[in-house]
Amino acid sequence: MNTREMTPNTIRTLGIQALAKALGPVGMMKFLQQFDTGSGDYTKERHEWLDKIERDTFLKTIRAKREEKQEQANTLSKEDAEKSIVQ
Repeated sequence: MNTREMTPNTIRTLGIQALAKALGPVGMMKFLQQFDTGSGDYTKERHEWLDKIERDTFLKTIRAKREEKQEQANTLSKEDAEKSIVQ
């Protein structure tokens, strides 16, 4: 197989076939998704929303979300413990 004589489309097709054979269709898709470049300008968009929020407000929001997740985890742990006692 001489890749120098192949078209880019042929190389791409053979590559996808090789990935599918080696990883299966789901593994192939997960592998290919790692290389998706996305779209837009992340830096510009990040500044558009970050510049509108105060640092303290941003930090308070993060802390509140963390506390909320911790409370949910504690609640689930208590429910699991109660279920195991009942059983």
